[in-house]
Amino acid sequence: MIERRFEQIIFASRWLLAPFYLGLVVSLGALLVKFTQEILHIIPHVLEMSEKDVLLAVLTLIDMSFAGNLLLMVIFAGYENFVSKIDVANHEDRPDWMGKVDFGGLKLKLIASIVAISGIHLLKAFMNLSQTSRDELMWLVIIHMTFVISGVLLACMDRLEGHHAPAAKSGPKSATDQH
Repeated sequence: MIERRFEQIIFASRWLLAPFYLGLVVSLGALLVKFTQEILHIIPHVLEMSEKDVLLAVLTLIDMSFAGNLLLMVIFAGYENFVSKIDVANHEDRPDWMGKVDFGGLKLKLIASIVAISGIHLLKAFMNLSQTSRDELMWLVIIHMTFVISGVLLACMDRLEGHHAPAAKSGPKSATDQH
């Protein structure tokens, strides 16, 4: 009786994560505000901007878009994996990946997004080479390569874990199998 009640409390504690995901939704709104601010800053000056400056501005918008996609993935997949299923199964706009991204898949998508965002920052630095110090460029490359290597290692670990998962799921061995 006490154990069952204790387990119910532990299971219900997952709802303590819900405000975190709501906070991430607010963060997505804040990112939208900055995205809108950036567009409103670019549009009036686009005709007088150089091609390079327009490209740098577009890369900034792409960067923000990737960050928004990353936030949305974490919100959806994190909420569904750790709190509760989102009941929109029959909604016509429901993303195909929703409900299919487990924690391992979320980690890989997260690192892939971080690598893409880092790559955009690196590309912006290369395009703005005259205003980028050698040290700054070196650190951007080191950080980007760290993310790339981390992503490859995470993917390898996930793949190795996937190869061993069926053996782990086979259940406990019977007394005759253990001899």
